[in-house]
Amino acid sequence: MLRNSIKMLDSLITTEFNESTNSIRKELNNLSQAGYLEKEVVQNRILYKANSRHPLFVSLQKIVRTYIGLDAIIAQVLERMGTVEKIMLTGDYAKGIDSGTIMVTLIGKELNEAYLQNLSKKIEQIIDRKVVFSLSEDEVEGLAEND
Repeated sequence: MLRNSIKMLDSLITTEFNESTNSIRKELNNLSQAGYLEKEVVQNRILYKANSRHPLFVSLQKIVRTYIGLDAIIAQVLERMGTVEKIMLTGDYAKGIDSGTIMVTLIGKELNEAYLQNLSKKIEQIIDRKVVFSLSEDEVEGLAEND
């Protein structure tokens, strides 16, 4: 099954870029040698990921986010939420436990509770996890990011 999944992914990549598997492999190697990608061998497979320590990483990340519109989406969500001073992940996920419920505490003035409740429903449909927003105007004493 894993072999079929890898072959399918390989086929999707070659179709998307209209290039051969060998051409894509060469480009990935070139990007690794230039320091843009990190390469790791795991069970006879080579995994690539962006090198976040590369001097151009932040600039390239901004370009990609702008291209896919992520910056605009984040700005729009933050604008509609109200004046957010701090966002904290609390509960099980902050402890590294996947319990299926993500608890997020938002601290700020005039937070739009109705918008956040609607947003949590949309997020839940996408990530298949329950999302609970807690709102506060002041930071709660003793509440930490890993609570």
